[in-house]
Amino acid sequence: MTIAPARHNGERGQAAWSDAQLLYALEEVVEKELNRHLKVAKDWMPHEYVPWSDGRNFPGELDGEAWAPEQSKVTDIGRIALVVNLLTEDNLPSYHHEIATLFGRDGAWGTWVHRWTAEEGRHGIVMRDYLLTSRAVDPDELERFRMVHMSEGFESDNSHSMLHSVAYVAFQELATRISHRNTGHHSGDPVCDRMLARIATDENLHMVFYRNLLGAAFEMAPDQTMCAVRDVVTGFRMPGHGMPGFERSAARMAIGGIYNMRIHHDDVLQPVLRFLKVLEIGGLGPAGLAAQEELGLFMDGLDSQARKFDERQAAILARRQARANA
Repeated sequence: MTIAPARHNGERGQAAWSDAQLLYALEEVVEKELNRHLKVAKDWMPHEYVPWSDGRNFPGELDGEAWAPEQSKVTDIGRIALVVNLLTEDNLPSYHHEIATLFGRDGAWGTWVHRWTAEEGRHGIVMRDYLLTSRAVDPDELERFRMVHMSEGFESDNSHSMLHSVAYVAFQELATRISHRNTGHHSGDPVCDRMLARIATDENLHMVFYRNLLGAAFEMAPDQTMCAVRDVVTGFRMPGHGMPGFERSAARMAIGGIYNMRIHHDDVLQPVLRFLKVLEIGGLGPAGLAAQEELGLFMDGLDSQARKFDERQAAILARRQARANA
């Protein structure tokens, strides 16, 4: 494969890279990270995390028992978050198509794409089996939501650029890990907590893969990578934003401590930016410097917004507690 030299862009000697050039240049890093991932990732069996003995038939062909909310061991906020998390996982075919199109199906890139898809597939399997077996959610409503969400498909905000996509998933995988982990903590069911902890471990390994890849991109194309990170951070949306009722569910998850502005700032954006020392990178051209400055200002503004959210959340929770004690 012959790759043309990177195009000079006049920014302190830096050069602009095409997606094809970056894919080729990062192949060796992908192979290294893939080998590291395969050494540390542990295979696990989804069926081992499902309380099968709690299961019973639903109405329909097998004339079972209708679902009712009181059958669930999971808290209300846990049930909301579980549905959002599972519907997000359900769009795996669209995610696979997108990253396979961007990253390719050959070499180390292709091996990673298929491995990532296989690992993510486990998450949807175990979550659905748990939810139905434990009667944590209304199965009819869950299936209707799945049909609507998957029928609309998914297109990332960053599908126009391989570099933007790498930057996005570095943050998104960590966001998913945090959302799963907090859902488990707030679920009220130790079985659910263990299952989501297992899923969160996978998501963390996926984050490390993409974070390290993003670090290599900073070394090769610092200005372009800084601009991509700026664009992704300032316009970040979770992949489930198109599902039915997402805004209302997201608001309830925010107040419930599953995922909110403070968590996004402190536990998702900051750890990746700090690990890669993004705001400390030197030697940037004008475009990279402008992006770095904008990113710093955005993070400061987000922190201020998160403080206001913290105050509103505390007031809401205090009112709820007062009503409960009345």
